[in-house]
Amino acid sequence: MRTGGLRGALLAALVLSGAADAQDVDDLSAALLRARTLEARGTAEVTVLFPPRDVPTRTARALPRVPFRPGLLARNFTVKRVGPETVAGRSTTRFDLTPRAGEAARWSLWIDTQWNIPLAYQENFPDGTPARRAAFTAVTAQPTAVRDPVPALPAGLRAAVLAALPGLRLPPGVVPSEVRSRPNGRTEITLTDGVNMFALVTAPRGVRAAPGVASRQVAGGFVWLVGNLPDRALRAALAQVQRVDSPGLAALRGTFLEPGASDP
Repeated sequence: MRTGGLRGALLAALVLSGAADAQDVDDLSAALLRARTLEARGTAEVTVLFPPRDVPTRTARALPRVPFRPGLLARNFTVKRVGPETVAGRSTTRFDLTPRAGEAARWSLWIDTQWNIPLAYQENFPDGTPARRAAFTAVTAQPTAVRDPVPALPAGLRAAVLAALPGLRLPPGVVPSEVRSRPNGRTEITLTDGVNMFALVTAPRGVRAAPGVASRQVAGGFVWLVGNLPDRALRAALAQVQRVDSPGLAALRGTFLEPGASDP
């Protein structure tokens, strides 16, 4: 009886823990969806340590926007409610995001308990050190209405990318979301896991090796992968790519490159 009682208690605890985790995901998802139509304004301090820059900290009137995708986020990250904590003199709930697989960046978001929108976020390297942080130090009396839709993932884009780059191994949970034409014959494919963003680039030339940047020479040019991942993970994604399939790349650009989606 004692053994059975212990097993029952453990099972009940697991069920309750799973329900709590699901509620945390739902609550954070609701806040991120609300942030597409409402945002805080005031004075925010923004610090970017990756990629490195001469002046890492600046001030802004609003948090830099991150195109969070709640569906992918729920699939690729565990979400844990922490707090409450205070940001800019207001009560918030902190949510910590940990990748379910792979070595993607960890995130924390601070959600205003009354407005239900973010007042701060922090992206961390896999070892826990900060990569970037944005947080309000003061906010206006009321949030501001905005319109910041996140386009749906294009159907068929993943298959088209893999056809254009045979041998590509996307990092766990990562999917392509957008195709852009860049100067000097480059094509840039934006990748996302719902939180983190990566750039996959085909180009006639390589790029200098640096933290967060992998480049591989293949038949037909070079392929780069840029993002907050350990170098070994970036290199592993490109290790089996042997060529850029020209017809596949042309089909990719012809089908998924939106009018105006190019930079001079």
